[in-house]
Amino acid sequence: MALIDWGTELGVGIRDIDEDHRKLVGMINDLHSAMGGGKGKEAMEGILAGLVDYTKTHFAREEQLMQKHAYPGYLGHKPKHDDFTKQVVELQSRLREGKTIVTVQVMNFLKDWLTTHIMDTDKLYAPYFKGKGIA
Repeated sequence: MALIDWGTELGVGIRDIDEDHRKLVGMINDLHSAMGGGKGKEAMEGILAGLVDYTKTHFAREEQLMQKHAYPGYLGHKPKHDDFTKQVVELQSRLREGKTIVTVQVMNFLKDWLTTHIMDTDKLYAPYFKGKGIA
């Protein structure tokens, strides 16, 4: 069973961003499935590494769009990306060092952060970008 169900409520109406978000949801669901299926540490490390890399790619895409179109909320948005990236990289390091494991608490953190970020932060830029002809 998926940890996060992709639905229209998670869409921001900008194709590339929605595709990124769907992929991130899928990666979190893959990590959740690996955890629930008792996959080994190596499998989870690989999935988490992919999640970290793709999150950075997605954030860079959003930030580039914000800068290119002079989005007025950029300076408030970027620190949220930086903070999440830092937390996930720290989680990745702790997992590699055997100091933590992927738990329900970790999965809920990833789920809550992504869904809340989309719903409460990313949706704020959607009307601005749509007004610039980006969809």
